[in-house]
Amino acid sequence: MKYKFTKMHGLGNDFVLIDCVNQSVRLNPEQLRYLADRRLGIGCDQILLVEKTESNADFRYRIFNSDGSEVEQCGNGARCLVRYVYDKGMTQKKEISLETLGGIIFPKLEINGEVTVNMGIPKFEPKEIPFVADKRMPTYLLDIDEKQIEFSILSMGNPHAVQIVEDINHSPILTEGSLIESHSRFPKYVNAGYMQIVNREHINLRVHERGAGETLSCGTGACAAVVAGVTRGLLDSTVTVSTIGGNLSICWKGGNNPVWMTGPAISVFDGEIEL
Repeated sequence: MKYKFTKMHGLGNDFVLIDCVNQSVRLNPEQLRYLADRRLGIGCDQILLVEKTESNADFRYRIFNSDGSEVEQCGNGARCLVRYVYDKGMTQKKEISLETLGGIIFPKLEINGEVTVNMGIPKFEPKEIPFVADKRMPTYLLDIDEKQIEFSILSMGNPHAVQIVEDINHSPILTEGSLIESHSRFPKYVNAGYMQIVNREHINLRVHERGAGETLSCGTGACAAVVAGVTRGLLDSTVTVSTIGGNLSICWKGGNNPVWMTGPAISVFDGEIEL
């Protein structure tokens, strides 16, 4: 079976987008891993599927990691997806609603070509993350590699554990990231963020993503890091997040307000692959 696809990226966090509205698509985990393979397949961090929806949203948006596992949310992917459906003529609207496993989100194409996404309201209750804890706390201590590390733990539609480091260039993400991801207190695993605070309006960030490893950028990770910094009184409401792939602008006014993310979405090439 041949499938048409588009390769895109958001600050180097790269995706294979597949239209499941105008073509019949069935992919098993082995095929998903093949698509993501950078030597044998197309190569990407995640595969994004655009589907019809039975809800009031414009499209259903499904996200699969490079290991074939399905996840709830992907911020950089959401920006690419609204660019994709608009450029492909699947909608004439520049602001759409997307049904995800993590809830409905609302990406919008801006005049300057960037994309702004309403990423929803962050969740802190352990059972909503999910995270094993007796009660909600401002931060938590976890035993990682025979030492205790302080984390802010929350959900942006997917689970995140954010720690503050002095210098992200010397952070132990390559040795600790997978240990945090698979920690027993995260029933659905977790994204591990390493945040360096430059000042109240600027942070540097690296993220080890579930099922993908470290990526050049992570949209929900950037949102989670800013939320963590704001709740701890360390950041202002609007923050520039510098990732390896480039900068995102994140705004959160606290409380029950949604998190807003703005950044680029780039189309690389179209193709067709036989599976």
